[in-house]
Amino acid sequence: MQLYKSRGFGEFFQDTFSFLKQNGGHLFKNFFIINGIFLIILMAMSYFSGKFYTDILFSGLNGTSNVIDDYLNQNGAMFFLFAFLFIVIGLIAGIISYSFMPIYLKLYAAHNGKHFSASDIINVYKDNIGKMLIFLVCGILIAIPLAIFLGLLAFVLTITLVGILGLPLLVGGVALYYQGALMEYFDNKRGIWESFGYSWKLMSSKFWAVVGCAGLFYVMSYIIQYIVALIPYIFGMLNLFTDIQPGVNPDPEEVSRSLTVMMLMVSMLTFIVSTFLGVIMQLNQGVIFYSLKEDHENINTKSDIDLIGSGE
Repeated sequence: MQLYKSRGFGEFFQDTFSFLKQNGGHLFKNFFIINGIFLIILMAMSYFSGKFYTDILFSGLNGTSNVIDDYLNQNGAMFFLFAFLFIVIGLIAGIISYSFMPIYLKLYAAHNGKHFSASDIINVYKDNIGKMLIFLVCGILIAIPLAIFLGLLAFVLTITLVGILGLPLLVGGVALYYQGALMEYFDNKRGIWESFGYSWKLMSSKFWAVVGCAGLFYVMSYIIQYIVALIPYIFGMLNLFTDIQPGVNPDPEEVSRSLTVMMLMVSMLTFIVSTFLGVIMQLNQGVIFYSLKEDHENINTKSDIDLIGSGE
């Protein structure tokens, strides 16, 4: 599938799913090769943090009211070390995962298809370690004033029901803005601040079409994750209440244990589903970026003209 192609609102959707149909196996295979170890570590850490949360949540069932104080008094150093490691590993895993799609699509465009391997992707990662760190720092700096402005705008939107429907557009717009900036930065033609400026220039050319598309993908992702989390939760609760005998007081520890297992299973399942959906949303943002870039720079059009000239 051609990435450099002028598209409209409907084609943003159509070509995203067409790309998945043609290259989904190659895409997800390489994604998990690159990010698999970090995802496993994050899942393990999420498990322990989730277990701690559920222990606190259901501590009242067995009469324990000072579980937080007791835990911190006994394991304070370990708790803060775990929190620090979680933040550091989360940032590293986050920037590596977030950089995957720009690198993948860059190689896809360069090779005119999926004619590259995980080792090629890793080599691009190595060449762009400095850029990834710069993007992380600059992205955080931009996020501070952006969060203030968007927070006020979101507050205004939540005043009315119609305004609430516009919240996904804010999320989609910000995600598209950052993703476009990183893709342009990896293109090695602009500096970090120029890349952020160029990303906004591209977005503003078809603002409502591209932001609307990105926002709708977030809505679809949220609905799917909600359904995936809700179904096992409903079955778990039904199973829990059907096991309770009429007239018999349930064992608080047994109830707490069952609820803990259920919540952790739902958490792990939603983590996996959200990972897949996150890749798809980034792919959609990539399709939008390359389309807007073609509109502005006529990269594919110039290439076709050059080919015609060389044939003559």
